[in-house]
Amino acid sequence: MESELAIQADRLAAIGNEARLGILKMLLNAYPAEISAGDISKASGIPGSTLSHHLDRLRREGLIQSRKERQWVWYQANAETLGELLNFLYHDCCSGCGVEIEVRSA
Repeated sequence: MESELAIQADRLAAIGNEARLGILKMLLNAYPAEISAGDISKASGIPGSTLSHHLDRLRREGLIQSRKERQWVWYQANAETLGELLNFLYHDCCSGCGVEIEVRSA
């Protein structure tokens, strides 16, 4: 079984790419709404095949969710996983630093 540290490191690596971070930010700005892959491609300027690679990486790490409806695929930020990542960074990495944050899932 993968350790918590390895899981969170993989999530951070996934958003450590400029394109994926931009996609995640776009989905977070729309949250809780979903955005179609086509609209993400248009807004980001990322071609379809490259976009599929980035979306798949974010989905594999649990940072986004997808839903297929006929020929469309809709994407949404996964607030629960993002909350886990932020809590991990705060509680395990910044304990005692005097900064208080509150992370809530929708």
